[in-house]
Amino acid sequence: MMSAAILIAGTSSAKAQFVVTDPANLASGILNSANEIIQTSSTVSNVVKNFKEVEKVYKQGKEYYDKLQAINNLVKDARKVQQTVLLVGDVSQMYVQNFGRMLNDPNFSAQELSAIANGYSVLLGESTELLKELKQIVNSSSLSLNDKERMDIIDRVYKEVKEYHSLVRYYTNKNISVSILRAKKQNNTKRVLDLYGTPSQKYW
Repeated sequence: MMSAAILIAGTSSAKAQFVVTDPANLASGILNSANEIIQTSSTVSNVVKNFKEVEKVYKQGKEYYDKLQAINNLVKDARKVQQTVLLVGDVSQMYVQNFGRMLNDPNFSAQELSAIANGYSVLLGESTELLKELKQIVNSSSLSLNDKERMDIIDRVYKEVKEYHSLVRYYTNKNISVSILRAKKQNNTKRVLDLYGTPSQKYW
């Protein structure tokens, strides 16, 4: 039943893209680059340099997420898989966009930026592992699972990824709030508010 799921669904042009693109590998690539920040960054300049690699990997996968978002003709089961993949993509986007802004925020030290990157890596890592589990379930040819058992696992993975998505939003929120509090003490709140985007882009 799940053979018609995300990796082989959609229009013919999108279909060719998805066959050769593994969303779990995309997320893992971002995670690996993010871990480099934690392991090798002792100064802000090093953090910025290593973050460029994270941005590079994310941009390589963004076309995949955009095409996946545009597909509407999926059956119910495949749509749940689609939404799970897109949630992980959104987690990556929240990390890349907001951490990139934090690198330009004078209210964070290099050590704090490394710690923030570590927090993002943990949350992204958990989401990526769930995505790998989903991939195994969708692609499994094992007869040990019937359709209901398979869908129950897909539902569970979707709910857990959704929880991590909320955690990343909350984590981003709290870090930005720390910067705002520090900016208030320096009477420089406007600069921080402007840094993190328009009202529709903000997480607080």
